[in-house]
Amino acid sequence: MSLGKAARSLVKPARGLLRAPAPAPRRTYAAGAEARAVLEKELEGIRAAGTWKGERIITSKQGPQINVEGSRGSILNFCANNYLGLSSHPEVVQAGIDALKSYGAGLSSVRFICGTQDLHKNLEQKLAEFHEREDCILYASCFDANAGLFEVLLGPDDAVLSDELNHASIIDGIRLCRAKRLRYKHMDLSDLESKLKESQSSRMRLVVTDGVFSMDGDVAPLQGICDLAEQYGAMVFIDECHATGFLGPRGRGTDELLGVMDRVHIVNSTLGKALGGAAGGYTVGPKPLIDLLRQRSRPYLFSNSLPPPVVSCATRAVELLLASNEIAQSMTAKTMRFRNNMTQAGFTIAGSAHPICPVMLGDARLASLMADDMLKLGVYVIGFSYPVVPKGKARIRVQISAAHTDEDIDHCVDAFIQTGRRHGVVS
Repeated sequence: MSLGKAARSLVKPARGLLRAPAPAPRRTYAAGAEARAVLEKELEGIRAAGTWKGERIITSKQGPQINVEGSRGSILNFCANNYLGLSSHPEVVQAGIDALKSYGAGLSSVRFICGTQDLHKNLEQKLAEFHEREDCILYASCFDANAGLFEVLLGPDDAVLSDELNHASIIDGIRLCRAKRLRYKHMDLSDLESKLKESQSSRMRLVVTDGVFSMDGDVAPLQGICDLAEQYGAMVFIDECHATGFLGPRGRGTDELLGVMDRVHIVNSTLGKALGGAAGGYTVGPKPLIDLLRQRSRPYLFSNSLPPPVVSCATRAVELLLASNEIAQSMTAKTMRFRNNMTQAGFTIAGSAHPICPVMLGDARLASLMADDMLKLGVYVIGFSYPVVPKGKARIRVQISAAHTDEDIDHCVDAFIQTGRRHGVVS
């Protein structure tokens, strides 16, 4: 047999092996159809439970008054994290426009390749100054900041002690690290102390808590937490997404409000709420930690840089707060006006003196129906239910903004009273 014939005789069987069997496409289609049926069943269960989360479409800029598709006229917005009303502040918007013209839409890259501009370094410097910390690192979101911190800082010889109601991003970030994990009961200092005693053999220990718990408006007992941390040789971390910009005499956050700025070691927060409301998050803390995060934090290393317009909007927001605490100080009276009037009307409002004012209803379907009825009365609010909050703890979470007038707040209370009476919540 010639060499060519021998080669051809070997190739023929090989081609047969490479050819896909005929039934494969049918099996693939069947698998896709089966998955679709499973997903649709899961979705139907969400609808049946009354916990379906629809998305209303806003056709205007963010602010105390918005336009909503399907609704006539202007609607009062009591559901945004726009605590200081800076999302549409003229100076904040203009800063974004100027940056878009001068620096472009984006960097098309991560920071260490060719994605760092002077804009990014300037904002990091101002955020470190604002929080009175040594250094700062920017992320695409605070979710990324929480996802990128713990696995870099903590190893298998360390321990992390986390409040059981911490934000989902904290929980997910802790899952990525190899440290020993201990959960303590919500804001329970006695249980935290027992966990600190239990973890005394660990090299480093980090107590982790939200400064403000976003579903309930609870403020963490930071003075007691810092006392215990110092007693047992632990560090303290706080997530300040619902505090930065408006809590404390100068709006620095929960640690300023409670007088422990020099006792909290690491702060994570967001640019996407009070500081302009666009996007982005950050970590502030000791410079060696920030330097290490730049080298090893995966969400930082593998995510595109924040777009220049977003950076400039946030920078201008921080500059406004560094220049004056007037906006932050206006929050207290407006918050208490709503809380006091709602309590007098017979509603149960969770939390303390925080702009997050959860109107507790218990039933998921009731929360959704009441929110729909409120929209008909010109007030935009959303019902919160499982899995965002525990089962049986459904509520309408109202958020007060510095941009709301007293008349806006009174209108919102009146709408709640009308709706509450219709559904038998208040008399």
